[in-house]
Amino acid sequence: MTASERPRAGRKRSEASRTAILTAALDLVRAHGYAAVSIDAIAAEARVGKHTIYRWWRSKAEVLLQALSEATDEQVVPVETGALESDLRERLALIFSLSSHEQPASHLLRALMAEAQLDPAFHALFKGYIERRRGHLRAVFERARDRGEVAEGVDLETLIDMVLGAMWYRRLIQHGPLDRPFAESLARITAHTARTALPAGRGGAG
Repeated sequence: MTASERPRAGRKRSEASRTAILTAALDLVRAHGYAAVSIDAIAAEARVGKHTIYRWWRSKAEVLLQALSEATDEQVVPVETGALESDLRERLALIFSLSSHEQPASHLLRALMAEAQLDPAFHALFKGYIERRRGHLRAVFERARDRGEVAEGVDLETLIDMVLGAMWYRRLIQHGPLDRPFAESLARITAHTARTALPAGRGGAG
């Protein structure tokens, strides 16, 4: 092995620090809530200097968005049952099991949504997080369209808005639970709409 092929110790230390920071941030939020967490607290918990955190992120919101995104990607795996309704039902049920109202992930998502309304730079990052989730749903609907489960001309982006809009409204207002019965209902209504909706531009007069 040549010198250029050997792993660099600095890179290993950087990755170890990054992992420690993300883990510490989530641990602190679970223990104390979003409002009580600071960059100072994250640095102390991760045993790194604040400058190490600011090398990669601008704020605690950015740290926590990264931590949540990576944790979610590990836990929410693609589900392919061969039918749109069951694909949606199982995916939504899994998401809700990890982020029901009383769970730390749901509290964190609400806090990050609020931060995104106040900080334009963070809004761009949060939008990217949401866009990746839209991409996951888009793949579900595209597979369903290929199977003939989506009526010709139906706008997939509107179907995605229906699912995420219902989920986020319930997450923010908390007027009803994020649970399996809601996943079943939302999946059933969305699948029915996908099969029977009029194509874009073909609706009746408003």
